[in-house]
Amino acid sequence: MIDPVIASRLQFAVTTIVHIIFPVMSMGLAPFLIYFTWKEIRTGEQVYEQLRTFWTKIFAISFVVGTVTGIVLEFEFGTNFAAFSTTAGELFGGPLAIEGMMAFMLEATFLGIFVFGRDRVGDVLYMISAVAVGLGTWLSAVWILIANSWMQTPRGYELATENGQPIVTLVDPIAAYANPRFPWMFVHMQNAAVLSVALFLTGTAAYFVWTNRDTEFWRKTMKIGLAVLLVTAPFQAIHGDAYGRHVADTQPQKFAAMEAQYETDSTVALKLLAVPTSLEDITDPHADDLFVVEIPFVASLLASGGDPGATITGLNDMDAERPPVAIVFWAFRAMVGLGTWFIVLAFWGGYRWLQGTLFEDDRLAIAFVGSSVLGIFTVELGWIVTEVGRQPWVIQDVMKTHAGVSPGLSGPEALTTLAGFVGVYTALLVLYWYVVVRLIREDAPTAPPSSNREPTVPEEVVPSDD
Repeated sequence: MIDPVIASRLQFAVTTIVHIIFPVMSMGLAPFLIYFTWKEIRTGEQVYEQLRTFWTKIFAISFVVGTVTGIVLEFEFGTNFAAFSTTAGELFGGPLAIEGMMAFMLEATFLGIFVFGRDRVGDVLYMISAVAVGLGTWLSAVWILIANSWMQTPRGYELATENGQPIVTLVDPIAAYANPRFPWMFVHMQNAAVLSVALFLTGTAAYFVWTNRDTEFWRKTMKIGLAVLLVTAPFQAIHGDAYGRHVADTQPQKFAAMEAQYETDSTVALKLLAVPTSLEDITDPHADDLFVVEIPFVASLLASGGDPGATITGLNDMDAERPPVAIVFWAFRAMVGLGTWFIVLAFWGGYRWLQGTLFEDDRLAIAFVGSSVLGIFTVELGWIVTEVGRQPWVIQDVMKTHAGVSPGLSGPEALTTLAGFVGVYTALLVLYWYVVVRLIREDAPTAPPSSNREPTVPEEVVPSDD
């Protein structure tokens, strides 16, 4: 039978990979919904009411499915990672509990007003509900990322032993919760969520433009999505650059795995594109064996914060155990490649917008349609780099992953639950996208764009020959 450690890790990976889609959609949609609501109240234009009404449905579905799949994740800490929960429960459980009591309750309470109360409350209260829902969504991310970032850069704790079990004791809440990794993770994750939804909105709208079914609703959606993409795509690259320097300082083994740097060297180039030259390179990539398109000195520049001649310590010269290099390296390459494509796509769209041909470029529309869910996929890649790059540690330099697995869990039990979770979560994912696609096809406004409507001239004012 399968090793319960491997089965537990696979189960948690599957549930996380599926679950993260729904928070990305809800966190990314939140700023758009606040904007749509504000514009609707301020201008009274029908198109903003339509935008707010329609995308609120997608948000609500994402919230519901995200809640269901997220609760299961927290139970898995007890069922599959009981030893980890025993060790880190005092510190790790706090943020998760606050997330439920503060953020989730705020979001859930005001979501009822936001979804059902437009005709029952005044404009001020309705605007407050929109902001409260968005704030609750983002506060959830704050507390979840506090917990995860502490696992990456643990601070503010003491390690004791009780009955032979290591126990993490919280001694400095500020140091623990405001640990060095948290601000980097929060900004990068939230911007990625907004970027992903901007791509989804723009790509969905581009489909209707491309198939000659565009309306004022879809044209406005495409413009707003593109405007946000023009900001978030370049910012993600700039912030990612600085984030990489932080990773190099705090988790050098992860940074070396991201670059497949086995030997210590200086003036290391950044690999923009890497292509394996043999099948072995796929499973065991070495920087020297790959065909690469690279920028000289830039990896050293990023790792040091400004020194192009800086030395990067290779994996072979580190005392720490190395993570699975192939997974981290190729996931990072794909993430960076897609991020670069998003920047190109944003500026391509911005150029066409300035030209006044945004809705006439079929190739651009096809590119947006093809990229509509790639933002979410890129978020998945980023989390793979983050979590796999930390291995073999579940808490960096404190507790290894295999030591955190429930000691009484057997291989058959772990395999059974793994199979069950794969089936259930796959079904939930398919059902979710089915409902979203059906809503887009059937519930989106179908009125023609206002610019295409012929003005109606009353008969009595039409000039006559008399």
